Amino acid sequence: MATGSVEAVDSDGNITVEGDWEYRPLRIDGDVPRLTAAVRLAIQAEYSGWELSRVRLYPGGVRKVWLRRKRTGQMLPELSY
Repeated sequence: MATGSVEAVDSDGNITVEGDWEYRPLRIDGDVPRLTAAVRLAIQAEYSGWELSRVRLYPGGVRKVWLRRKRTGQMLPELSY
């Protein structure tokens, strides 16, 4: 993975669906500043309908983030990173 990158955690890129929600796990490297990570997540919330579900901070500063959004019948944009 490149320095300062954000990637989908699941290798096949699938969205997990549970009930009325769909979840997308992301991994944010420890060298990504907190403000940059917050801006990236805010953009996803604004334009793709995702909201923050959970964040775990690991040694080395790596963050594992779960985004969620309500399932709808219409097509919504995917994550862009």
